[in-house]
Amino acid sequence: MSERFLMKGNEALAEAAIRAGCKHFFGYPITPQTELAAYMSKRMPKIGGTYLQAESELAAANMVLGASAAGVRAMTSSSSPGISLKTEAISYMAGSDVPALIINVQRGGPGLGGIQPSQADYWQATKATGHGDFQILVFAPATVQEMVDLVSDAFDMADKYRMPAMILADGMLGQMMEPVEFKDEGEKVLPERPWAASGHQNKRKHNVVNSLYLTPQALESLVVERFERYEKIKATEQRASEYLTEDADIILVAFGASARVAHSAVDMARAQGIKAGLIRPITLWPFPTDCLKKAAKTAKGFLSVEMNMGQMVDDVKLAIDCSRPVEFFGRTGGVIPTPNEILEKIIKFGGEL
Repeated sequence: MSERFLMKGNEALAEAAIRAGCKHFFGYPITPQTELAAYMSKRMPKIGGTYLQAESELAAANMVLGASAAGVRAMTSSSSPGISLKTEAISYMAGSDVPALIINVQRGGPGLGGIQPSQADYWQATKATGHGDFQILVFAPATVQEMVDLVSDAFDMADKYRMPAMILADGMLGQMMEPVEFKDEGEKVLPERPWAASGHQNKRKHNVVNSLYLTPQALESLVVERFERYEKIKATEQRASEYLTEDADIILVAFGASARVAHSAVDMARAQGIKAGLIRPITLWPFPTDCLKKAAKTAKGFLSVEMNMGQMVDDVKLAIDCSRPVEFFGRTGGVIPTPNEILEKIIKFGGEL
């Protein structure tokens, strides 16, 4: 059995988190994700959960750290400037090996920027979500339905690998309304967390959840172990979707909302006899290197389409070992690229190959 609704992206994210077993939300309002927190404020009391609007983004993220350390499924959400304030706590989560979910509904920047859609937090999410040697899982949905589906996956993978996970959405996805389906799978059964600081009742030794290690060798050992875990994730958890890539000369690489526009541009190119295709990374970390490397065996060039100034370009180049030309087309500041603009770039790029 399943239920279908017409929902705004932000509200669908919240409902999906609740159905994934999250009963503890800590946040702070910021456009364009405020509806997510507002939805949680109405739903959490009805299910016996916790909704708490903290005094700041910093406090909200540290509350998630504390709740996760106690062994419950917890999350926070924000938009770009707010995520910057949460990064210290995200680093603490990674350093404490606790799972948690962070949702970033991106807006234009830097600084306060604007409230329109953006993908300019790619570097922050994939390479610098806080200080120290660590990574987080990063998922990039392209539809409201995919946001719903990926919330549950993000929570489960965060638990599996004991690390934070992020849904990297944007103002366009957060504000748009689309039909979504929620599968009725009954009450979510959450995994055991024997490491949690949740009371031992004299049945086991007490747990300490901590990220402070004053002995360099002890800290180094933990960081090395963590990176061995990351290598396993990179080998097994890459996700991407492909569209018309089998015979494509030019392959567009786009994630999230940009991929929707790029998909239309590919169709327009095909209508003109241009062999274009699309690879859409679903996981930004781990980046779908294997998919791109395979495509590079037959493609003549790659075009990265983004709502930023080209933050994913280097990852595309590294994935294919710079074996093919990689071009970039993007808009920034909250401007959404159009299919016609991308098509013009495809035609120009194709003439240069």
